[in-house]
Amino acid sequence: MKRFFNIFKDSAMELTGKGKITCIVMTALFIALSMSIEAFTIEIPFAKINFAYIAIAAIGMLYGPTIGFFAGGICDILGYMVHPDGAFLPAYTLIAMVQGLIYGIVVYRRWGNINITVKNGKGKRLTEFAVRIVAARLLDVVIVNLFLNTAANLHYGFIPSQAYSAAIIARLAKNALQLCADIPILLVILPVIMGAYMKVFGKRQAAA
Repeated sequence: MKRFFNIFKDSAMELTGKGKITCIVMTALFIALSMSIEAFTIEIPFAKINFAYIAIAAIGMLYGPTIGFFAGGICDILGYMVHPDGAFLPAYTLIAMVQGLIYGIVVYRRWGNINITVKNGKGKRLTEFAVRIVAARLLDVVIVNLFLNTAANLHYGFIPSQAYSAAIIARLAKNALQLCADIPILLVILPVIMGAYMKVFGKRQAAA
């Protein structure tokens, strides 16, 4: 348990250590990237499709749950300012902060060369990093997309109570299909970002 809570402390220390300028600059860049991606959101009944989560996942991976938590909130607030749509609703900001928290908890400091064996009939080996990327995206989809966002939409009246079941089914189908693209994208992009980050800044942290 102590080890778990230490990642929040270590994440907060990213803003006070030698790499604080790098942390601030890189986080700002990924937030700006998130804003750009958000502009290409595709709306369908009961749900939206976008890939802004990639930037949040990268922030959580590089700087942990504390930074990811606040970066998620900043992304939501700035996103509303850039693309205002109706009244500002703080509940959605909190939900966005939870998204950053998830990636920070699951992926932060987990990019070591620790291999685990996955028995899948073909004897393929996956790294712990890859498994955690998949787990983080699944948790994001279930907790944020299916549960929290649907509950918030119902609370604010965006989904009539009689259509709640239909909304869950629509979201479930949409997210199941999108996961087929999300997971391969993250499995390719996050290791590339991590490799580029270590090459440019020469910073590799030991696995927690």
